[in-house]
Amino acid sequence: MASTESGLRIRGDDNLQSMLVGTVMRKIKSRTWKKQRYFKLQDDCMTIWYKSKKAGNTHSTFSVSDVEAIREGHQSEVLVSIADEFPADRCFTLVFRGRRGNLDLVAESAEEAQSWIRGMRKLIENLENMGEREKLDQWIGDWFKKADKNNDGRMNFKEVRDLLKMMNVDMNEHHAHRLFTMADKSQSGTLEDDEFVLFYKMLTQREDVLRVFQEYSVDGQKLSQNDLEDFLREEQLEGDDIHQHAKQLIEHYEPSDTAKLLNAMTFDGFLMYLGSAEGSIFNPRRRGIFQDMSQPLCHYFISSSHNTYLMEDQFRGQSSVEGYIRALSRGCRCVEVDCWDGANGEPIVYHGHTFTSKILFKDVVNAVGNYAFKVSEYPVILSIENHCSVEQQRVMAQHLNHILGDKLLKSTLDGKAPIRLPSPEDLKGKILLKAKKIGGLEESFSGMVEDSLTGEVSDEDEVAEFDEDNLHRESIRRRVKRSKQRLSKELSDCVVYCKSVHFSSFKHSRIHSKFYEVASFTESKARKHLREAVALNFQTAGEGMDLNDGLFSQNGSCGYVLKPAFMREAEKRFDPEMPQKRDRYQPVVLTIQVISGQQLPKVNIKEDSIVDPLVRVEIHGVPMDQAKQETRYIENNGFNPVWYDTLRFTIHTPELAMVRFVVEDYDKTSKNDFVGQYTLPLSCMQQGYRHIHLLSKDGTTIPPSSLFVHIRITDLE
Repeated sequence: MASTESGLRIRGDDNLQSMLVGTVMRKIKSRTWKKQRYFKLQDDCMTIWYKSKKAGNTHSTFSVSDVEAIREGHQSEVLVSIADEFPADRCFTLVFRGRRGNLDLVAESAEEAQSWIRGMRKLIENLENMGEREKLDQWIGDWFKKADKNNDGRMNFKEVRDLLKMMNVDMNEHHAHRLFTMADKSQSGTLEDDEFVLFYKMLTQREDVLRVFQEYSVDGQKLSQNDLEDFLREEQLEGDDIHQHAKQLIEHYEPSDTAKLLNAMTFDGFLMYLGSAEGSIFNPRRRGIFQDMSQPLCHYFISSSHNTYLMEDQFRGQSSVEGYIRALSRGCRCVEVDCWDGANGEPIVYHGHTFTSKILFKDVVNAVGNYAFKVSEYPVILSIENHCSVEQQRVMAQHLNHILGDKLLKSTLDGKAPIRLPSPEDLKGKILLKAKKIGGLEESFSGMVEDSLTGEVSDEDEVAEFDEDNLHRESIRRRVKRSKQRLSKELSDCVVYCKSVHFSSFKHSRIHSKFYEVASFTESKARKHLREAVALNFQTAGEGMDLNDGLFSQNGSCGYVLKPAFMREAEKRFDPEMPQKRDRYQPVVLTIQVISGQQLPKVNIKEDSIVDPLVRVEIHGVPMDQAKQETRYIENNGFNPVWYDTLRFTIHTPELAMVRFVVEDYDKTSKNDFVGQYTLPLSCMQQGYRHIHLLSKDGTTIPPSSLFVHIRITDLE
């Protein structure tokens, strides 16, 4: 394929030149597993290829787009474990998106390590800055390479047929051959370079978008600026300075200089706009921080993780500081630390009364200190489940003070007794401890707390609860132990605005609770109280994580989302069972026309298997709003299925509604297979014709898979 402009820029870079030549590095899996591998950047400047010296022709590859971050030095548990053997300046870690494990590497020299670190960062930056056209060229190039089995730079008809199967296209041979012949301008019986691009364009002709384009185009060939303004006003329901916006869209997305001179947009430009972030379902104005961040902490939904130290299974899984790093890197602002007495006076973290592995408390604190504010500057809450003896609690307090230093909040912000919680804005860059405390916040200022080194607090910890299914009928019954727990004053003093208390009832809390007191629930209790599950493992993919990611994808993904006004009023209570009783109640009707799908991923590894896709739209919110509707399924077409099915929902509390789009592969004999999903708050939806860029099970992008929809939100009369 032809090199893109960015590809040419890349080739002038010394680090990338060195990566193109290749390097021998050690791949590290543990203290004892350290093997040499030959790593090389492929000519597409998008793929890293590596192989063992002894493995003959077998090799592995990964795409630069799969890499989320590069960490320098001993920044993973594996590299920390071999720190005495290899210096930090030769070590680095590639962190992959989703749930794929890290790749820990040791270069032969510090210079080689830097060359790869800088080179990888340059490639990632280049990828992030790619325009829509370049991304498409890159994607077409990837398909060409996959299909060109004999690597001769051209494709014969058999390779094209195999390619169609890979692309999830079920096309009869006659039609495929007709397209092939039309694209084969040189009449050589093979497709090369531009001919393949032409073939791809004919294959991906968007009749659905063309229909919209022609509806608004006066001459059927282009959209004049007036045509485009009409489209933005009538379909996309945009109100702010439409004249200027239409101009910007033409300037940004129109590939033809001739059309630009005429202030017009061709079909290609229109397609580019609709496929971009501006044409997506998520309102770009809600991506950055747009909410008031100066309200008390309790006025926000806070992105929180449960059992953060677990990488997988809650009962036998691997505990790891990587769990904290990944959660914090995804914008999580409240992480759980389950602390128990460990050997040699060092507290440990693990899921008590289970078979999960154990990690040191000080390693967790180090990880939190290093990663707390990489993606969000707003406060992090360390939720401590304290099962330690007084002696090891003192060690915990020492580690917190020594490692976190000024980041740890040790006193109220102004040094006076507060009457309400501070705001996320006030607490930027601070780490707060949520744990049990001797006495209350008021006593700290009135001198009422005794100066003794320990105090007693009531202890109503819920001992580990597993149901029969989880432990294959090795049932461990729940028991509640009511006793007094000894608390060290040093650890208690680290708690300021988040004192952990036992929850009795909502009524009791309304009468007695102080603004700085926080109660946590087990999932079963939360279900009983709230009729919905609340505890989240950031490491567990699925509907709960999709809803969490969707909610916190707004407001700069900073981990704080302001609650609706009706949930912030102290004198009035919002009843989710009776939303129509609240002030300013205004239900809405959400109408979604699911038009088409584009290049849905294959879910079945069998070569001949083609997806039978259907789309389910789910509304998650107050009980009255919970709903699901589905389109019909389209047989044997994952490449460009067309539905034009309309789904309608009445939503009584739009401020709390989340909308989840799920694509599944229909199966009449067994459970449907998951294909992709996308979840967002109703309040962040753009109306009109929009693309939904699908995500995989673990929340990572799967370009260019998308749905094309039309959205309308109207007040219910």
